[in-house]
Amino acid sequence: MRVGFIGLGSQGAPMARRITEGGYETTLWARRPASVEPFADTAAKVAGTPAELAAASDLVCLCVVGDDDVREVLGGDTGVLTGLAPGGIIAIHSTVHPDTCREIATLAAQHDISVIDAPVSGGEPAATAGTLLVMVGGDDDVVERARPVFATYADPIVHLGAVGSGQVAKILNNLLFSANLGAAMSTLELGEALGVPRDRLCEVITRGSATSKALNSIAMFGGTLDNLAPIAGALLQKDCRHAASLAGAASAPEGAVFNAADAALLLMNHAR
Repeated sequence: MRVGFIGLGSQGAPMARRITEGGYETTLWARRPASVEPFADTAAKVAGTPAELAAASDLVCLCVVGDDDVREVLGGDTGVLTGLAPGGIIAIHSTVHPDTCREIATLAAQHDISVIDAPVSGGEPAATAGTLLVMVGGDDDVVERARPVFATYADPIVHLGAVGSGQVAKILNNLLFSANLGAAMSTLELGEALGVPRDRLCEVITRGSATSKALNSIAMFGGTLDNLAPIAGALLQKDCRHAASLAGAASAPEGAVFNAADAALLLMNHAR
């Protein structure tokens, strides 16, 4: 299988490198030439447009930031859908609204192109180590065709159901992570008010029964959100908005969504 990869950020770049090193014929495209320069020591090729990349690929992986970015690289005269041949697959690794994936899948089906949503979790360290979590939504046969490529950078690969279900799982994961961040910060602030230094309380909780990924992330940055916020704040706020939209459509209880959204907003305030 020939693979195209678009979105060579901190997470996408090591994913693309592992695909290339896994022996797959790989083509890259990026808006900025600097993004492809680190691949000069690999066998990866560089395309001039997303359409050119797609013409050289059987599977196109997208790891761009958001919904509008996905639509931009897929559409238009130079987009992926223009160049990808019938029978091709588009894998959306970006975290976007499930409806966006379903809309794209419907459009792509008119060209006999399959779409799977495959958002990831674990960040750059997991991508580099080949241990990303991939949450996949799509038809069984299409997912199985893409699975060997995903296996170059991911373990586990969890197939959750139809197109969009991977995004639902990722958004819910990030919703709970945001809520955990808010709870962790409240606990640290309360401890400080009661005379317990943040760094000492972080040490206790990270080794105790109340530890969590969120608390560990805060502890890594000295017990504050000051350094974490610029990295995660905007992305988590986007995902909490998506969660609120999903909850509204499903008539689900609103409390958990709004609590997590408040935590994401706290992150954004620290980012400013």
